[in-house]
Amino acid sequence: MVNKLSQHHSQCVLYYKKLTLLLIGCLLSFNVFSQQDNLISKASELVYSNPDEAIKIAELILKTSQDSQDNAHARLLLAKSYLVKGAFNEAVINAFDDVSLLDDINVETQVEINIIKATLLRKLYLDKQSEHYLNQASEMLSKESIKAQDSLQSNIDLERINMLIDRRNSTEALAVINKTEAQFKSFFESNKHKKQSLHIAKGRAFSDLTQYDSAFVYINKILSVKDSTQVTNLYERAMLYKELGYLHLQKKEFDKSEENFFIALRFAEILGNDNLLLQINRELAINYLASGQKSQHKVYNDVFLLLNNEVELIEQEAVNTVYNLITKQHESWVSSEKDIYQRYQNLLLAGILFIIVVCGFFVLTSQARKKRIKEIISYLEISKSNLIKTKPTKKSSKRRIAIPEETEKNLLDKLKRFEKSKQFLNNDMSLALLAGKFETNTKYLSEIINRHYNDNFNTFINKLRIKHIIEKLKSDSNYMNYKISYLAEECGFTSHSSFATVFKSIVGMSPATFIGLIKEERKSLKKKENVE
Repeated sequence: MVNKLSQHHSQCVLYYKKLTLLLIGCLLSFNVFSQQDNLISKASELVYSNPDEAIKIAELILKTSQDSQDNAHARLLLAKSYLVKGAFNEAVINAFDDVSLLDDINVETQVEINIIKATLLRKLYLDKQSEHYLNQASEMLSKESIKAQDSLQSNIDLERINMLIDRRNSTEALAVINKTEAQFKSFFESNKHKKQSLHIAKGRAFSDLTQYDSAFVYINKILSVKDSTQVTNLYERAMLYKELGYLHLQKKEFDKSEENFFIALRFAEILGNDNLLLQINRELAINYLASGQKSQHKVYNDVFLLLNNEVELIEQEAVNTVYNLITKQHESWVSSEKDIYQRYQNLLLAGILFIIVVCGFFVLTSQARKKRIKEIISYLEISKSNLIKTKPTKKSSKRRIAIPEETEKNLLDKLKRFEKSKQFLNNDMSLALLAGKFETNTKYLSEIINRHYNDNFNTFINKLRIKHIIEKLKSDSNYMNYKISYLAEECGFTSHSSFATVFKSIVGMSPATFIGLIKEERKSLKKKENVE
């Protein structure tokens, strides 16, 4: 009897030990999930104030979590943080990571990832692709009813607004802003931060339309409101003070303009955003030029030119990465389709034995499907050859890049239309920007220009600009009275010296000498007319 009681006691002790271990395991699991949520929340707060710290936290989540939803959120945070820092290539790599394509990622995160993709592509001037991802985000929201529906839809609308403003369609942007404000009135009243973002966009739109007083109203309205969310959005503040500096510059209030640009510069330096620093240094250089401070203008213009080269390389690398990642994902999709097709074909062949009546229908369907997939594979193989990054080669080898005939013809047609347009007058025009507009990569575009124009990209653009200003000088006599610096700015050059150097290398004489010759020619023509 004693032995039985002792045995029963031992079993009870063992049972309670197992139960205790199970409870401890549950508590530890709950603690891990709680910690992951806390890390994600903390990183989200730091994205716009301390992106470097947000990056560290997101990378820690990727190392410690096996949950695909947490990993997708971490990738989203990394994409946002790198975008705030102006590191486009790193932002692209994280935004287009394959984890975002998994089926178990919630709709809210998928929508946010598509929005950040659209933002990145807009900044890289890949407008058509940007619109594609915004449409995907809108389609996802229309199919689901989620808690953050208004917040996400307002983010989509705000991205469309920023696209319109960046592309100088500010009148249309204002119409969309007014529509968005009316549609989400109650949401914006309860979410001051989102309302501030909309006001910044409205201020930018009015500024672009030269309605500076209206722009001042909205910018000052934001500055007068204390941030109730207690989150310091350094990127937004940098943009805000940059815009305020620009408005004071338009009113020739140079001291106030300088003061606001320096505030914006300080925020941009904290973030380490070269693209933002490029814009602010350019505006400071213009401020000093307009106020007659030549030495200060030279300092900031030199910084601008240095940053311009760096940012161009960053954008070029990011554009190539975008095309490579999209091509890789397309190839994965095609491979999956091939596997599905193969299984389908095997089932079809097995079914022929007992479904003779429907055999013909299935065979025809199979063949049509096979033809379509082969077309897709063929297209993607061409795309891959267009977009794949090649290692730099020495100049002495001069190996030509193989370009499909149709692609070459399309690019030549686009270049011809580009020559007829005035887009080359944009002083921000770069190989990466033009490649984005043409929906191709920089290597193809550079090769086509070298092959058909016997020039590199910079020489090609410079010849178009010089040709444009020569036509203006010949057709409009007023242009002969303008300063060389104005002529330089008019045809897209950032400085008097670079314009004069390029002009002389192409025409064979300085701009002043060329203008003098035109004046003499016109005088001689007038004398002939008077004699007759």
